[in-house]
Amino acid sequence: MRVDVEIATHIAAIAENGKLLAANAEQAGLDAAVPACPGWDAKELLRHLSEIHLWAAAQVTNRATKMWPDGLADIELWWPERAVFWPADDELVDYYLTTNTNLVEVLDAAPADLECRTFLAAPSPLAMWARRQAHETAIHRYDAEQANGEPTAFMPEFAADGLDELLVAFGSRWSSYPVAETHTMRIDSVDTGDSWHLILEPDGITALRGSREASDAIVSGTASDLYVALWNREDGAELSVQGDRSLLETWQTKSDIRWD
Repeated sequence: MRVDVEIATHIAAIAENGKLLAANAEQAGLDAAVPACPGWDAKELLRHLSEIHLWAAAQVTNRATKMWPDGLADIELWWPERAVFWPADDELVDYYLTTNTNLVEVLDAAPADLECRTFLAAPSPLAMWARRQAHETAIHRYDAEQANGEPTAFMPEFAADGLDELLVAFGSRWSSYPVAETHTMRIDSVDTGDSWHLILEPDGITALRGSREASDAIVSGTASDLYVALWNREDGAELSVQGDRSLLETWQTKSDIRWD
């Protein structure tokens, strides 16, 4: 985890991006298609984030009895005063904002030495949940902006932190990767000076922070452009690729980023 991005910054990002997400979803209309999530509209996006926020808040408060809920019925038990599945369409935006505010309040109130379930490497459980929900909300804010026709860039340090979570924390969890032999790919954020060295192998990914020689591909761009491209929200046309571009294309078309 990037030490220069504080827990408080992540919590603030949840609130800020949540408001932007809600405003863009409302302006676009609940039936507006979400380009990066085939089959989803803005209504589904709001429902998804509401569910995720309630699930995360249940983990932080230790209301949850297990990490992965079997369905909405579990979350309804954990947050009976919040879990309304689903409110009327004209109440959905406000409902989402309620779940977002609830999560922010839960994280703000959590002690620094919080003990709860986690699923990604981080300095502490509180740091993990604040960071994960910050980037979950931020990338879906971008989805809502795409649905509304006006996506906006991310601040460089925040985007670099999101890249680090994606490449190092998520990358280390993959037990397989769709390549036939070992390749190396370096990711360079030109505006923050951050680099990540990826070793891509059939049995998974090793992601190392810092600049090392990559034999197959070097992908560079602003932190924001890298963030949205590697989260598969854009095609990466703004990025510079030296070497084998198919490695970036493999990431974008065949990488399955899962939580569980």
